[in-house]
Amino acid sequence: MSMTDPIADMLTRLRNGGKAERVEVSMPGSGMKREIARVLKEEGYIVDYSENGEASRRQLTVKLKYYKGKPVIEKIDRVSSPGCRVYRGRDDLPSVSGGLGIAIVSTSQGVMTAKKAQESHVGGEIICTVC
Repeated sequence: MSMTDPIADMLTRLRNGGKAERVEVSMPGSGMKREIARVLKEEGYIVDYSENGEASRRQLTVKLKYYKGKPVIEKIDRVSSPGCRVYRGRDDLPSVSGGLGIAIVSTSQGVMTAKKAQESHVGGEIICTVC
């Protein structure tokens, strides 16, 4: 049985792993999930990530980050879904929690935060928001 929305599954695993105070969370890997993990690491929301296994059976492992015993990722929500894609131009990209959070956007120049997309003068599909 195939999964309908693997990105939503990734975000749910990160959310649940933080609530359960897990050190790391594993999931089936893909290129898009790896890029989302890269952005989360660059922005300081996770400690690290790694990918293991062959191309057909890749596993992505994400090490969660905590501050004073609480997960750094307080809220992570899917914006665009397979049934309802959400695209925005560079001038309409969202600001999350008054600039305290990030929006992850898939652009023609790769996966990046909404702030970097605005600086690069590109818009794209809003994947998720994190705060």
